[in-house]
Amino acid sequence: MIGRLSIVRISLGVLLIALLALVAGCSGDEEPLTEEPAASPVATAPDEPAAPAASDAAAQGAEAEPTPMMPDFNASGSTGGAVGDSAPEFSGIDQWLNSDPLTMEGLRGDVVLIDFWTYTCVNCIRTMPYLREWNEKYADRGLTMVGVHTPEFDFEKITENVVAANEELGVVWPVAQDNDFRTWRSYNNRFWPAKYLIDANGVVRYTHFGEGAYDETEHHIRALLEEAGNDVSDIAVNPDAGPAYDVRARGTTREANDSQTREIYGGWQRNASTNGLYIAHPQYYDGQGIAQFYRDPGNHLNQFMYLHGSWRSDLEAITHARETENYQDYIALRFFARSVNIVVDLEDGVEPFEVEVTIADSPAEGADPSTPLDYRPLNEDEAGDHIVIEGGRSYFVVDEPDLYNVISLPEFGDAELKFSSNSRHFALFALTFGSYDEVY
Repeated sequence: MIGRLSIVRISLGVLLIALLALVAGCSGDEEPLTEEPAASPVATAPDEPAAPAASDAAAQGAEAEPTPMMPDFNASGSTGGAVGDSAPEFSGIDQWLNSDPLTMEGLRGDVVLIDFWTYTCVNCIRTMPYLREWNEKYADRGLTMVGVHTPEFDFEKITENVVAANEELGVVWPVAQDNDFRTWRSYNNRFWPAKYLIDANGVVRYTHFGEGAYDETEHHIRALLEEAGNDVSDIAVNPDAGPAYDVRARGTTREANDSQTREIYGGWQRNASTNGLYIAHPQYYDGQGIAQFYRDPGNHLNQFMYLHGSWRSDLEAITHARETENYQDYIALRFFARSVNIVVDLEDGVEPFEVEVTIADSPAEGADPSTPLDYRPLNEDEAGDHIVIEGGRSYFVVDEPDLYNVISLPEFGDAELKFSSNSRHFALFALTFGSYDEVY
């Protein structure tokens, strides 16, 4: 009799083959939102909640529509994160940073901006300049900003890591560590980043999910401050709505598969579900925690990751399973984007290590798929902020658990990419991609 676990593995392998055949793309008007992970049908992290099924818009990376403030406002009488709800109290907070503990009741009279974020989320990072500006402009005019840091990965639960991220990103407003997702759930939230604007009476009046609409959000902040009796007439509004998304990233047709590469995850939890299947090897889905030897089949398709050498399927990451000397094991992919970022952990007691990054032109249409690609080091025009170019190599140094910017092309395009490290501690958690008209 075939067991339930075996059926799950067989189903995932069949679905992966179907996906590889169809080459499902990801497109949208905005950089894709980072959504709360769905629980794995095989293995679930103990304190990672299951999310409802994503809407079609969210699944395709389209930004959720912002909710307008109601001109003839009446509170709903309920508690939650919808416009008209009474804002929930902070609950289950592990640690308050930059502040003594706060309560929504104690913040009555202030306009409150709740920002759900996590520090390796590139979408969250790109909102930070606007958040810093709003805090500088309006903190002494009645606005209190509270960052609710709800971690996507276990290493983001560590307070010291969040403190370091606050310092690096210039986050000086109060931050609540919501490690168990309790405040997240009370708002019925599903996305990083997510903003909830709450009036002086403690009622949610406006929400926005994802990046963009910064000018609109600032107008709503000012309206609620004025409603509460604060004068902001001497403060100029920033008209910047955010950078424009490159139209080429939406692709020509779904069949062409030339849209921006989706966010790709390395761990078993995200892969072993119908929302996942990011790794293009059926053997990966044999189970969690298994170290296997993989062979790169070549002929890479957009939206998937390919392995070569010895790798282990850990819960949150794909991990190099041995020490090497010549960078012979690698992770490869074809991508369509302008920028590429990688999330990598550095465990306590582990010395910093290098990850080589090489690039190749994607094969021309109709090219022989058996022809090897000509990988080379990155040049200055291609290298991201964390790349070191020296001695005929291009690499980045993993010296903290963080997101590393590795690719920044002059414009939107497609290419082949390899990541390789000799260290057995190299663990890839996620790859994220950007396609704005300007470097951002």
